[in-house]
Amino acid sequence: MRKHTSSRHHLRVIALAAGAALALAGCSAGSLGSSGDGDGVSLTFLVGSNQSRVNAAQSVAEAFMAANAGITVDVETRPSGSEGDNIVKTRLATGDMADVFVYNSGSLFQAIGPEQNLTPLTDQPWVGSVEENSQRVVSAGDQVYGAPFGPQLTGAILYNKKIYADLGLEVPRTWDAFMQNNAAIKAAGIDPVIQTYGDTYTSQLFVLGDFHNVASAEPDFAERYTAGQAKFATSPAALKGWQHLQELHDLGYYNEDFPTAKMEEGMRKLGEAEGAHYPMLTNGIPALAQASPEGAKEIGIFPIPGDDPAKNGLTVWSPDGVYIPKTTEGEKLDAAKKLVAFIASPAGCDAQSAGAMPTGPYAVDGCTLPADVLPATTDFQSYIDAGTYSPALEFLSPIKGPALEQITVEVGSGIRPAADGAALYDDDVRKQALQLGLDGWQ
Repeated sequence: MRKHTSSRHHLRVIALAAGAALALAGCSAGSLGSSGDGDGVSLTFLVGSNQSRVNAAQSVAEAFMAANAGITVDVETRPSGSEGDNIVKTRLATGDMADVFVYNSGSLFQAIGPEQNLTPLTDQPWVGSVEENSQRVVSAGDQVYGAPFGPQLTGAILYNKKIYADLGLEVPRTWDAFMQNNAAIKAAGIDPVIQTYGDTYTSQLFVLGDFHNVASAEPDFAERYTAGQAKFATSPAALKGWQHLQELHDLGYYNEDFPTAKMEEGMRKLGEAEGAHYPMLTNGIPALAQASPEGAKEIGIFPIPGDDPAKNGLTVWSPDGVYIPKTTEGEKLDAAKKLVAFIASPAGCDAQSAGAMPTGPYAVDGCTLPADVLPATTDFQSYIDAGTYSPALEFLSPIKGPALEQITVEVGSGIRPAADGAALYDDDVRKQALQLGLDGWQ
């Protein structure tokens, strides 16, 4: 394990006069208990290194400090993907975790031992304002351990609307229609599907984002999967995501530099119409806006298509959680709880939006989206409004194998056949289930 060397973004804000500070934070004096409470307390706040996430965290820290004289918040960053996961787990295990940190919700949250490592927040007043599923995915036993940070996400296909208009294509509602579109796009000399395996986590979307289709075909899949009865390699519905990953590679539909390209480059290609489709989580939309500001206005989103057009819908991820480790104590703990309460408030949502344009709806009552969100976010909202979506598997089951992104890279690169990749992932899932001590596994 490499020694952790996170970069620091030191945020020092001189406290404003009380009235000006409260106006900046958009809240009343009673909502945060600012005044002089917590004088001289300094908090570290650890977030992933995605620039939009860092910007949102910095904006939150600035607004919070302006409303809480005497509390300083230093934003630290860590890498994304498996390296970042290892850093979080190592720092928790060694008692070296930041005072407050952002990490996954759902199954990966369960893997960091919340009952052993985190401070329960069930008794905090803001808990009741959090959307029910977003409470559930940061809970263990009968305790809530986190608040949502950032908007809800979807794993879907970002697409270039200009390419679609120029080629006379319609948004596909089935996989066959999607493949017909890809053939037409390839014939026009444009890369049909962008992949960016230089960031290995981006390789997972054709599998993870397909879960709405799996749940539509096998409504009890998540329950049977958790009980060790359903497998990716033996479920016809769950195997299709792996087959799609291989099929698109074998047909030469990926960009030539897919083994090394990174997410930001994929977003640039999409915005500049060098590629038509990019399966990705919507938390990448801010990178799209930065890489191709004008092109971002031409990008929409549609679900990964399945077999039945009547069941077409999105797979949705709950937001990450913001947590307090048990190593945060005394005055720091009181200040940390204030920071988490601020994040789980409309003022906190507004601060996040000021730092980074949101890419989906927030999961806190009273939070609203800015009027100038990008078209892809508006498309996302339309599926939420219509109720045509399902939670991602990792929010219905505590199991997600840690090697998924490495295996999907192999399948998407033509190194391993889809069926073998699915079977290998089933074995990875089994190891995780045994570590969690789940019933039905051996």
